[in-house]
Amino acid sequence: MNGNWVYILVAGFFEVLWVIGLKHSSNGWMWLGTIVAIFLSFAFLIRASKQLPLGTVYAVFTGIGTMGTVLIEILIFGEPFKWIKLLLILILLAGIVGLKVITKDMDTKGEAA
Repeated sequence: MNGNWVYILVAGFFEVLWVIGLKHSSNGWMWLGTIVAIFLSFAFLIRASKQLPLGTVYAVFTGIGTMGTVLIEILIFGEPFKWIKLLLILILLAGIVGLKVITKDMDTKGEAA
């Protein structure tokens, strides 16, 4: 895994934080943390998109965010667990892994390497 994929993972991590922050923030400090998470999430997303195809980057980013948010809501905030959710998360994860496997880095001219 090269650094560009790490940027997507970090961006997805911060996406989960800010999405949860939007729902659960209750004071100024929590809102400030949410705003910082939004900024960092998009900063890492933009960095990753410089060397990987934008469509792939965005699909993986939103997939990680969706998967992470659903899991955190179930594990920490008590959202009801349903087997169908787990199945759909596993399908989403398979899609993310598939995109990672078939995607090549781009050189500085934007062509596939």
